[in-house]
Amino acid sequence: MGDAARARFTALRRAHFPPRRNWLDAHVTLFHALPCVAMDAVLAGAREAALANPPFLMRSERVLFLGAGVAFALASAEGIALRAALAQRWAPLLGRQDQAKRNVLHVTVQNKVAPTVARALYDELRAGFASEDVPAVGLDIWHYLGGPWRPAASFAFAGKGAK
Repeated sequence: MGDAARARFTALRRAHFPPRRNWLDAHVTLFHALPCVAMDAVLAGAREAALANPPFLMRSERVLFLGAGVAFALASAEGIALRAALAQRWAPLLGRQDQAKRNVLHVTVQNKVAPTVARALYDELRAGFASEDVPAVGLDIWHYLGGPWRPAASFAFAGKGAK
């Protein structure tokens, strides 16, 4: 995400995500678990996708109630197409969760809380919701280490026709 959007969503995440589970700044998760043994293939695919795609806009559409958390839904034909292309490329690497077709991009600002706590935040955020453009500026790859995450690589979108 662009800096301003990331800062705003990260502030919400820090305020509402359980600290013991909040290892990362706000982000849009395209895949949850790609195998570390395939890291070279993952990095090559992400690098090629970033070079081929220009930055694009995602539009925050609505607040999502996740049962045990809250997120903002993001609409973006470019984002859905990018995820689909990567999913096709990485099909043999995808686990069950990542094989599921994802047509709703989102930024999670709260997770792993009691449903009543999530419902209260959902109601609060929905009451003040205003749609906004969220710039997509690149791809980040992370290693999960059973607790903290470690950055593996970042690739800025650099394709022609940037918006």
